[in-house]
Amino acid sequence: MSKDERQTGTREGRKAVFRAATALVFFGAIALYIMFFGADQAYLWIKALHVVAVISWMAGLLYMPRLFIYHGDSEPGSQQAQTFAIMEQRLLKVIMNPAMMVSWSLGLYLAWSVYGFHGGWLHAKLAAVLGLTGVHVFFSRAVASFGRGDYIGNARFWRLMNEVPTLLMIVIVILVIVKPF
Repeated sequence: MSKDERQTGTREGRKAVFRAATALVFFGAIALYIMFFGADQAYLWIKALHVVAVISWMAGLLYMPRLFIYHGDSEPGSQQAQTFAIMEQRLLKVIMNPAMMVSWSLGLYLAWSVYGFHGGWLHAKLAAVLGLTGVHVFFSRAVASFGRGDYIGNARFWRLMNEVPTLLMIVIVILVIVKPF
């Protein structure tokens, strides 16, 4: 292993530790707020942070297929392909992964504390969010594949894949606002 590889690995390790520490501080702060001020006072803050996290996650899920379309048009191994690979990795690691984790964590807390996990609409919403998570995992694997130069799907495929998170989002919003069952 070269010195550059060791330094890059160390730098990446420090970044991962920083991200984990930031997440722990974030959730610790929420827990302390709930302990000191009560769940009623924290509810609106938790709900607001959940909505912000969901918006961030959805932005990533809607943008990633567009990056794949552009990446697929570039020559494997080219500077342009490397740039797209970096953009995809950063979008995934810096925005999408943390936003998904915060969305799930705060969403499950709200489902438990407010609704006690009761309601058909809530179960359907959780199923749709599981579907979004499946799309997220699929995109994560595509990021790794594109990064290796193994382009999967064509522009038409990714345009269609771009609609999947949109449709799931529509279902989720209707279930949360209308609560049809």
